[in-house]
Amino acid sequence: MMRDWFKSGSPWIWLNAAAVSASLIIVFGLLLLIAVRGLGHFWPSDVMQMQYTQPGTQAMRVIGELTETELVSLVNLHSAGISIESDKKNIQRHLFKTGNRDVLGSDFRWLIEPFISDKTFPRELIVLERREWGNFYGYLKAIKENGKVVAEGDKSWPELQQRLARTLDIFDQIRDIEKGEIGDINYAIEGLRLKTRRLELDGKDTPANLKAIADERKELQADYQGFQKELSDLYLSINRDSLTAEVMDGKTVDIPLAKIVRTFRPNDMSVLGKVGMYFAKLWEFVSDEPREANTEGGIFPAIFGTVMMVLIMSMMVTPFGVVAAVYLREYAKQGPLTRTIRIAVNNLAGVPSIVYGVFGLGFFVYFLGGNIDQLFYPEALPAPTYGTPGILWSSLTLAILTVPVVIVATEEGLSRIPRAIREGSLALGATKAETLWRTVIPMATPAMMTGMILAIARAAGEVAPLMLVGVVKLAPSLPLDGNSPFLHLDRKFMHLGFHIYDVGFQSPNVEAARPLVYATALLLVIVIVILNLAAIYIRNRLRERYKGMES
Repeated sequence: MMRDWFKSGSPWIWLNAAAVSASLIIVFGLLLLIAVRGLGHFWPSDVMQMQYTQPGTQAMRVIGELTETELVSLVNLHSAGISIESDKKNIQRHLFKTGNRDVLGSDFRWLIEPFISDKTFPRELIVLERREWGNFYGYLKAIKENGKVVAEGDKSWPELQQRLARTLDIFDQIRDIEKGEIGDINYAIEGLRLKTRRLELDGKDTPANLKAIADERKELQADYQGFQKELSDLYLSINRDSLTAEVMDGKTVDIPLAKIVRTFRPNDMSVLGKVGMYFAKLWEFVSDEPREANTEGGIFPAIFGTVMMVLIMSMMVTPFGVVAAVYLREYAKQGPLTRTIRIAVNNLAGVPSIVYGVFGLGFFVYFLGGNIDQLFYPEALPAPTYGTPGILWSSLTLAILTVPVVIVATEEGLSRIPRAIREGSLALGATKAETLWRTVIPMATPAMMTGMILAIARAAGEVAPLMLVGVVKLAPSLPLDGNSPFLHLDRKFMHLGFHIYDVGFQSPNVEAARPLVYATALLLVIVIVILNLAAIYIRNRLRERYKGMES
């Protein structure tokens, strides 16, 4: 009986099912861990106030958010010089986010449970999310206007909300002018400089041509002066208000409202209020720019750069991969040379990605980009235009990296097209090219889309080659804007994968950066899933469209 059962193949079916189930459990468990660790970062947790008294030191007041708890061996504490009398082998210690890095020197500190007493959650405790120096925790004392107190005590909190809303509105105006109008003017002035240099190189720098450029530059500079005057007035206005607050060691500090992003009192918030705050912070994460060395703020430039690079890569890799597969399957003479080429293509899929990065840097950036600058952008030299890492070279490098996947998938799709369909088309008078273009390739489109899906999944998560050919820690501007030619393929860009690496391993504030690593990793998975689902939807539509032809 047992032998018959093994011969039936049922054990191998159950074994495969168990392996698939285990794999799914591991994958979903990992995603759940990332989601809990990452999304939990945006919840406005209550802020605790306590007394901390460690033997041999003076008692102090500590204010902060509880972020982590772990068990520590009593032996390890004794070896570290911390004396604790306890019957337990392990003692709890807690990691609190105390903020106030500009005053206290660090954002986090470990506190041992037996030394903590008088835990309270005062409703008056405020949290300030700042543009620099991280969060601030303390008690609001007064609101000042040009150094003079305008509100104290209970009136301070509503006055702070009104004045902060005004300050944030002015900050948005300043950002719009600096990145919008003034950014456009600077871009246009740089274009005029390059145009003047081009006329000099071509020997066309006549007085008439130079005068036209000078008149245009004069108009731009006049507009620039007007915006600068408006900016000066806005900066004077935004720096008008400040607040006075007390930190946990009793010191009082003055904080300009211009340095504050958000303020709230978590211990005084309802559940509904916390939910609203949670989604506001989550939206800021996906729609705003980073700050504080990428450990605060949002990651929109990284999302934008990742999606744009994948789209450009897809538009490049698909035609090349399809053309190569069509040639190998339909036109090339099947023999040792063709088999060698197929082996080489399969081996290319196993080459380490950093090798492609070195190739992209040497060939695309230095050779191809350098020659493009010599031929088409001599006026900008010695400053490179395309002879420097950028989103174009990153997309091309990843296209070379993923083209074997597209070739193999497309060849498999072409091989599944029945020979009778080809012969029927030829019998009706169509040429081989018409048969391929109108019949075979459309029917193989789902397989091509499968190759593109696999290429997207791999390219979106690559980091090593991008570090050499275009990705940066912080890009000053997006590759797509309102300035002609609108899509700037020569610009450097941010990428979610590199952002994870930078925040996780290059951040000076590891504890503050850790939740963002989880949140960014989850977002990268979501972006890849969305791109793949879009490609799968297109593939399924094409498959339904040509199902009748296959039958």
